[in-house]
Amino acid sequence: MACVMSLRRTQLQALYQHVQGFARLELGQLVPASSAPFTQVRHYGRNSLPLFTRFEKRFFRLGESAAVGGANFQSTSWLTGPGYFVARPNERGDQIIIDYGELPERAPQSWPAIRDNNHGLSRLVFSGMTDTLRRVSEHVSIGAAAKRGEAINAYFVLCREA
Repeated sequence: MACVMSLRRTQLQALYQHVQGFARLELGQLVPASSAPFTQVRHYGRNSLPLFTRFEKRFFRLGESAAVGGANFQSTSWLTGPGYFVARPNERGDQIIIDYGELPERAPQSWPAIRDNNHGLSRLVFSGMTDTLRRVSEHVSIGAAAKRGEAINAYFVLCREA
């Protein structure tokens, strides 16, 4: 965890490029199949933004299927909203796409209410955004953000809680 959280902007970008095609990232690595539906799995994150670099992405299985939903948790959530999303494999099945335009129908009970990402300050942060996640190791993934299909040169690393 300490190693992952110490990575800087240029290192995050280099790691994202370096692991392209390295290994498949599957939904079961974000939320193990043994996790009960709607039980959160925390991933601690660090991003390449100049401020608010620490955050969490929390994932959960949507019912009995393998489908996965989640939300962002950070110090600014009270202002920007939780940023709910649905995660799915990309077309090749080797990376995971986090789509903020698709929302889960429900979330774990203790989480904030689900709201879309197209209103208020959520719109500035999450509207039109997707993240592409690549596998680094069993518990670590690296991601890049895009807005409306265009890369925005923003990277982040996640480390799954054991």
